[in-house]
Amino acid sequence: MTISILGCGWLGFPLAKSLLKKGFSVKGSTTTLEKISVLENARIDTFQIVLSEEEISGEIDAFLFNSQILIIDIPPKLRGNSNENFVAKIQNLIPFIEKSSVEKVIFVSSTSVYSDAISIDLITEKTIPNPDTESGKQLLEAEKILQNNSNFKTTIIRFGGLIGEDRHPIKFLAGRENLENPDGPINLIHQLDCIGILEGILEKNCFGEIFNAVAPFHPSRKVYYSKKAQELNLPLPKFDESKPSVGKTISSEKVSTVLGYEFQRPEL
Repeated sequence: MTISILGCGWLGFPLAKSLLKKGFSVKGSTTTLEKISVLENARIDTFQIVLSEEEISGEIDAFLFNSQILIIDIPPKLRGNSNENFVAKIQNLIPFIEKSSVEKVIFVSSTSVYSDAISIDLITEKTIPNPDTESGKQLLEAEKILQNNSNFKTTIIRFGGLIGEDRHPIKFLAGRENLENPDGPINLIHQLDCIGILEGILEKNCFGEIFNAVAPFHPSRKVYYSKKAQELNLPLPKFDESKPSVGKTISSEKVSTVLGYEFQRPEL
């Protein structure tokens, strides 16, 4: 089976390498010329492809040719003052998927499609999304475009905050002051579990679904990040206790029950 991974970045690249070890044929895309040799050295069939609001540049037809499954793992990049139209990028991609051999799609989305201010104790896949960020709004719209297309079956995977050996939010939060939501719960997931869950979807052939995926570990932001700072000998973050905390707790029970998945890093 051939799998095309659109976006061989922080998550897509190690996923591609893991799938190769499992015997899949893997095509991967990158936006940068410099990374082509890195991917090719890992035996990934590599294409330079750039999605914009107006067009797709690169050999998109060849990238999708003879692939049965497409994994879309490109971040919206909508933080700050960005006016980027992520939805338009996905809409531009649709005709190329429709005319290709791709039958199934996995779209990497985010738990940001659920509002932080939601007044529900536990968020499941049955919770109606109500995003309060531009990124969350555009991700939700992109999810709908893909899932409503009858030419292929799409599974949506909504990951929480991504962490790994080289990536942890405490490195950004250490020593900062007046951080909000000290009592809000964390909803993070380790890179190893992201890869494991994506591979579980492939192994179980679980398409036409939506999954929330965060580690089943939800201490408060203050407790968790203070402990992490101490472990790494970093300055403690300081939280603003004057305002009520908001935050959501995401359930990953469906990942466990439907995919039979056991978290490798349950306590981060």
